[in-house]
Formats: sequence, C-alpha cells, structure tokens
Amino acid sequence: MYSHTTIGANDLGRAREFYDAVLAPLGLEVRFSGGGIVGWGLPGGRPQFLVVRPFDGGEPSAGNGSMIALLAHERRLVDACHAAALERGGADEGAPGLRPQYHRNYYGAYFRDLDGNKVCIVSHHAE
Repeated sequence: MYSHTTIGANDLGRAREFYDAVLAPLGLEVRFSGGGIVGWGLPGGRPQFLVVRPFDGGEPSAGNGSMIALLAHERRLVDACHAAALERGGADEGAPGLRPQYHRNYYGAYFRDLDGNKVCIVSHHAE
C-alpha cells in the first residue's frame, strides 16, 4: 500500500549517521543519497524511508500526532533499534515492551530523532 515515507532533517549528514545505526538491525541500508535526500531500504530494493531537506527551503518540523512506525520481525530488533537511537542522542518516547492495548503480541518502542520526528519500531510477532 505504501510507496515510501519521508521526514525532514536540518542536517542530512547527522541524520544519516543516526539512521544508519538505528536502521541497521532491521537490515535497512542507504539505497540513495544525493540532491538533499538520503533513502534507506532493504538490500536490492528501492528506498522506502527517506530523510530530506525540506523542498521549500524552510525548517523541518515534526507534526503533532504524526509518527513513523517501522516493522521488525523480532522483538530483539526493536530493543536494538531503540538502544541505538538513544545512544546517538534520540529522546526516549516509550521503552521497548508489550502494548497489549493494541494486541497481545504488539511489542514496540518509541523515540524522537535528532529533529524531533517521532518513530516507532514494532514487532507484531509472538516471542
């Protein structure tokens, strides 16, 4: 259903270092970089997660109520991504754990990146 997700960043070099570490446990790697865009995707695939300098030249901003959720196929990967985000200056928005209010196997973690974008890493699989 989705083609890709895009968020804004003030400093693409800094954002790339942050997301290289955060997305590595999910097997995502940089598939494109240039022209004010860095895009991550699965090896051999197209970029599906993009960080850009806003096209209008304005400052990027995080939306109130907006969140990106990235899928992990194991709970340990949720833990690894969240830890990497916090180690690199991200802000904790919810430690890894079960969220049974969503469903019994919802295991997620939440953080804000260096520009304030809210990101969730989630596994829907039983342990």
